[in-house]
Amino acid sequence: MFDLSNSVLLDLIKHQRFGVEYQPIVAIDTNEIVAYEALSRFYDVAGKAIRPDLVYASLHDNPLSLYQVEYAQKCLQLSNMPKAHQVFVNLDQDAFYACGGEVADNPILGAIQQVGKGRVVVELIENSEINDALMSLSMIEAFSNLGIGTALDDLCNPRSMLSVAVMQLVEWIKLDKYVLKMQDDVSYMVFVSKIIEFAHVTGKRVILEGVETAEDLAFAERIGVDYVQGFFYRDNFIYF
Repeated sequence: MFDLSNSVLLDLIKHQRFGVEYQPIVAIDTNEIVAYEALSRFYDVAGKAIRPDLVYASLHDNPLSLYQVEYAQKCLQLSNMPKAHQVFVNLDQDAFYACGGEVADNPILGAIQQVGKGRVVVELIENSEINDALMSLSMIEAFSNLGIGTALDDLCNPRSMLSVAVMQLVEWIKLDKYVLKMQDDVSYMVFVSKIIEFAHVTGKRVILEGVETAEDLAFAERIGVDYVQGFFYRDNFIYF
Protein backbone atom coordinates (compact mmCIF):
# COMPACT_ATOMS: atom_id res chain seq x y z
CA MET A 1 0.00 0.00 0.00
CA PHE A 2 1.24 3.51 -0.78
CA ASP A 3 2.48 5.39 2.32
CA LEU A 4 2.19 9.13 2.72
CA SER A 5 5.39 11.14 2.91
CA ASN A 6 6.63 12.28 6.30
CA SER A 7 6.21 15.91 5.27
CA VAL A 8 2.51 15.40 4.47
CA LEU A 9 1.93 13.55 7.75
CA LEU A 10 3.76 16.16 9.81
CA ASP A 11 1.80 18.98 8.18
CA LEU A 12 -1.47 17.12 8.70
CA ILE A 13 -0.74 16.54 12.39
CA LYS A 14 0.75 19.97 13.10
CA HIS A 15 -2.14 21.88 11.57
CA GLN A 16 -4.79 19.27 12.44
CA ARG A 17 -6.19 19.16 8.93
CA PHE A 18 -8.99 16.91 10.11
CA GLY A 19 -12.67 16.65 9.34
CA VAL A 20 -15.65 14.44 10.14
CA GLU A 21 -18.33 12.92 7.95
CA TYR A 22 -21.41 11.68 9.81
CA GLN A 23 -23.23 8.98 7.87
CA PRO A 24 -26.79 8.09 8.93
CA ILE A 25 -27.76 4.61 10.07
CA VAL A 26 -31.35 4.03 8.98
CA ALA A 27 -33.97 1.60 10.29
CA ILE A 28 -35.30 -0.79 7.64
CA ASP A 29 -38.84 -0.92 9.02
CA THR A 30 -39.43 2.82 9.57
CA ASN A 31 -36.87 4.49 7.26
CA GLU A 32 -35.91 6.68 10.22
CA ILE A 33 -32.38 7.74 11.11
CA VAL A 34 -31.51 6.06 14.41
CA ALA A 35 -27.81 6.94 14.65
CA TYR A 36 -24.82 8.28 12.75
CA GLU A 37 -21.35 6.88 12.15
CA ALA A 38 -18.55 9.42 12.54
CA LEU A 39 -15.91 8.86 9.86
CA SER A 40 -12.47 10.46 9.94
CA ARG A 41 -11.53 12.75 7.08
CA PHE A 42 -8.10 14.25 6.32
CA TYR A 43 -6.91 17.02 4.00
CA ASP A 44 -3.63 18.30 2.60
CA VAL A 45 -2.44 21.91 2.62
CA ALA A 46 -4.45 22.62 -0.54
CA GLY A 47 -7.64 21.24 1.00
CA LYS A 48 -7.61 18.07 -1.10
CA ALA A 49 -8.96 14.98 0.62
CA ILE A 50 -6.47 12.29 1.67
CA ARG A 51 -7.72 8.73 1.96
CA PRO A 52 -8.10 7.84 5.67
CA ASP A 53 -6.73 4.32 5.15
CA LEU A 54 -3.50 5.80 3.79
CA VAL A 55 -3.19 8.11 6.78
CA TYR A 56 -3.69 5.35 9.32
CA ALA A 57 -1.46 2.89 7.47
CA SER A 58 1.36 5.43 7.50
CA LEU A 59 0.79 6.36 11.13
CA HIS A 60 1.06 2.75 12.30
CA ASP A 61 4.83 3.05 11.98
CA ASN A 62 4.75 5.65 14.75
CA PRO A 63 2.45 4.56 17.62
CA LEU A 64 2.62 7.89 19.45
CA SER A 65 1.59 9.86 16.37
CA LEU A 66 -1.12 7.30 15.68
CA TYR A 67 -2.47 7.84 19.17
CA GLN A 68 -2.31 11.63 18.88
CA VAL A 69 -4.28 11.65 15.64
CA GLU A 70 -6.84 9.13 16.88
CA TYR A 71 -7.40 11.08 20.10
CA ALA A 72 -7.75 14.39 18.23
CA GLN A 73 -10.18 12.80 15.78
CA LYS A 74 -12.31 11.32 18.57
CA CYS A 75 -12.48 14.68 20.35
CA LEU A 76 -13.56 16.35 17.09
CA GLN A 77 -16.14 13.65 16.32
CA LEU A 78 -17.63 13.69 19.81
CA SER A 79 -17.74 17.47 20.23
CA ASN A 80 -19.65 17.97 16.96
CA MET A 81 -21.89 14.90 16.99
CA PRO A 82 -25.60 15.28 16.21
CA LYS A 83 -27.24 15.91 19.57
CA ALA A 84 -30.41 13.88 19.09
CA HIS A 85 -28.82 10.58 18.01
CA GLN A 86 -26.35 7.94 19.04
CA VAL A 87 -23.01 8.14 17.27
CA PHE A 88 -20.84 5.21 16.23
CA VAL A 89 -17.10 5.88 16.33
CA ASN A 90 -14.34 3.67 14.94
CA LEU A 91 -11.50 2.98 17.33
CA ASP A 92 -8.16 1.61 16.22
CA GLN A 93 -6.94 -0.99 18.71
CA ASP A 94 -3.30 -0.08 18.21
CA ALA A 95 -4.03 3.60 18.75
CA PHE A 96 -6.07 2.93 21.87
CA TYR A 97 -3.23 1.07 23.55
CA ALA A 98 -0.38 3.21 22.20
CA CYS A 99 -0.53 5.70 25.08
CA GLY A 100 0.30 2.96 27.60
CA GLY A 101 -0.88 2.98 31.20
CA GLU A 102 -4.10 1.56 32.59
CA VAL A 103 -7.08 1.19 30.26
CA ALA A 104 -9.33 3.01 32.73
CA ASP A 105 -7.04 6.07 32.52
CA ASN A 106 -6.99 6.20 28.72
CA PRO A 107 -7.89 9.74 27.55
CA ILE A 108 -9.86 8.34 24.59
CA LEU A 109 -12.04 6.43 27.02
CA GLY A 110 -12.42 9.58 29.09
CA ALA A 111 -13.54 11.59 26.07
CA ILE A 112 -16.22 8.99 25.28
CA GLN A 113 -17.44 8.97 28.88
CA GLN A 114 -17.85 12.75 28.91
CA VAL A 115 -20.43 12.56 26.12
CA GLY A 116 -22.84 10.68 28.35
CA LYS A 117 -23.95 7.12 28.87
CA GLY A 118 -25.69 5.51 25.92
CA ARG A 119 -24.70 8.20 23.41
CA VAL A 120 -21.69 6.46 21.85
CA VAL A 121 -21.16 3.02 20.31
CA VAL A 122 -17.55 2.03 19.73
CA GLU A 123 -16.85 0.11 16.53
CA LEU A 124 -14.02 -2.42 16.69
CA ILE A 125 -12.44 -3.58 13.47
CA GLU A 126 -11.52 -7.23 13.07
CA ASN A 127 -8.66 -8.00 10.72
CA SER A 128 -6.18 -10.79 10.06
CA GLU A 129 -4.16 -10.42 13.27
CA ILE A 130 -4.97 -12.57 16.30
CA ASN A 131 -3.54 -9.85 18.55
CA ASP A 132 -6.24 -7.48 17.31
CA ALA A 133 -8.92 -9.92 18.45
CA LEU A 134 -7.27 -10.15 21.88
CA MET A 135 -7.09 -6.36 22.12
CA SER A 136 -10.71 -6.13 21.01
CA LEU A 137 -11.77 -8.44 23.84
CA SER A 138 -9.90 -6.31 26.37
CA MET A 139 -11.43 -3.11 25.00
CA ILE A 140 -14.96 -4.56 24.97
CA GLU A 141 -14.57 -5.55 28.61
CA ALA A 142 -13.43 -2.06 29.54
CA PHE A 143 -16.28 -0.40 27.62
CA SER A 144 -18.90 -2.81 28.95
CA ASN A 145 -17.86 -2.11 32.53
CA LEU A 146 -18.60 1.55 31.86
CA GLY A 147 -21.89 0.98 30.02
CA ILE A 148 -20.47 1.93 26.61
CA GLY A 149 -21.97 0.00 23.68
CA THR A 150 -19.79 -1.84 21.17
CA ALA A 151 -20.12 -2.94 17.56
CA LEU A 152 -18.12 -5.33 15.40
CA ASP A 153 -17.29 -3.60 12.11
CA ASP A 154 -16.55 -5.02 8.65
CA LEU A 155 -17.84 -8.52 9.37
CA CYS A 156 -17.72 -10.70 6.22
CA ASN A 157 -14.97 -8.62 4.66
CA PRO A 158 -12.61 -11.14 3.00
CA ARG A 159 -9.60 -9.59 4.77
CA SER A 160 -11.12 -9.90 8.22
CA MET A 161 -10.98 -12.87 10.49
CA LEU A 162 -13.92 -13.97 12.60
CA SER A 163 -13.48 -14.05 16.35
CA VAL A 164 -16.42 -15.85 17.91
CA ALA A 165 -15.55 -14.47 21.33
CA VAL A 166 -15.64 -10.89 20.08
CA MET A 167 -18.83 -11.47 18.10
CA GLN A 168 -20.54 -12.84 21.19
CA LEU A 169 -19.73 -9.81 23.33
CA VAL A 170 -20.69 -6.91 21.05
CA GLU A 171 -24.20 -5.49 20.87
CA TRP A 172 -24.14 -4.53 17.20
CA ILE A 173 -22.84 -6.33 14.12
CA LYS A 174 -22.01 -4.38 10.96
CA LEU A 175 -21.90 -6.42 7.76
CA ASP A 176 -19.32 -5.22 5.27
CA LYS A 177 -20.46 -3.94 1.86
CA TYR A 178 -18.73 -7.01 0.39
CA VAL A 179 -21.96 -8.87 1.23
CA LEU A 180 -23.71 -6.89 -1.51
CA LYS A 181 -21.06 -7.95 -4.00
CA MET A 182 -21.49 -11.61 -3.05
CA GLN A 183 -25.28 -11.72 -2.91
CA ASP A 184 -25.51 -14.19 -5.83
CA ASP A 185 -23.09 -16.63 -4.21
CA VAL A 186 -25.40 -19.21 -2.63
CA SER A 187 -22.92 -20.76 -0.18
CA TYR A 188 -21.63 -17.38 0.93
CA MET A 189 -25.14 -16.13 1.59
CA VAL A 190 -25.89 -19.21 3.69
CA PHE A 191 -23.08 -18.08 5.98
CA VAL A 192 -24.38 -14.50 6.04
CA SER A 193 -27.90 -15.66 6.87
CA LYS A 194 -26.59 -17.70 9.79
CA ILE A 195 -24.67 -14.69 11.11
CA ILE A 196 -27.87 -12.63 10.99
CA GLU A 197 -29.83 -15.45 12.64
CA PHE A 198 -27.21 -15.76 15.39
CA ALA A 199 -27.30 -12.01 15.98
CA HIS A 200 -31.06 -11.90 16.36
CA VAL A 201 -31.27 -14.97 18.58
CA THR A 202 -28.68 -13.41 20.90
CA GLY A 203 -30.30 -9.98 20.97
CA LYS A 204 -27.87 -8.15 18.69
CA ARG A 205 -28.75 -5.66 15.99
CA VAL A 206 -27.42 -5.93 12.44
CA ILE A 207 -26.41 -3.12 10.07
CA LEU A 208 -25.60 -3.61 6.39
CA GLU A 209 -23.04 -1.11 5.10
CA GLY A 210 -22.53 0.05 1.52
CA VAL A 211 -26.17 0.51 0.51
CA GLU A 212 -26.15 2.77 -2.56
CA THR A 213 -29.27 1.95 -4.58
CA ALA A 214 -32.91 0.99 -4.16
CA GLU A 215 -31.91 -2.51 -5.24
CA ASP A 216 -29.36 -2.66 -2.40
CA LEU A 217 -32.04 -1.58 0.05
CA ALA A 218 -34.43 -4.26 -1.23
CA PHE A 219 -31.68 -6.85 -0.78
CA ALA A 220 -31.13 -5.67 2.79
CA GLU A 221 -34.83 -6.14 3.49
CA ARG A 222 -34.76 -9.66 2.03
CA ILE A 223 -31.89 -10.89 4.15
CA GLY A 224 -33.43 -9.50 7.31
CA VAL A 225 -30.97 -6.92 8.62
CA ASP A 226 -32.28 -4.28 10.98
CA TYR A 227 -30.51 -1.18 9.69
CA VAL A 228 -28.64 0.08 6.64
CA GLN A 229 -25.95 2.65 5.94
CA GLY A 230 -24.44 4.02 2.76
CA PHE A 231 -24.48 6.56 -0.06
CA PHE A 232 -28.16 5.88 -0.77
CA TYR A 233 -28.67 8.37 2.08
CA ARG A 234 -25.99 10.85 1.01
CA ASP A 235 -28.45 13.76 1.23
CA ASN A 236 -28.53 13.17 4.99
CA PHE A 237 -24.75 13.17 5.47
CA ILE A 238 -23.42 15.80 7.87
CA TYR A 239 -19.95 17.29 7.35
CA PHE A 240 -17.73 19.15 9.75
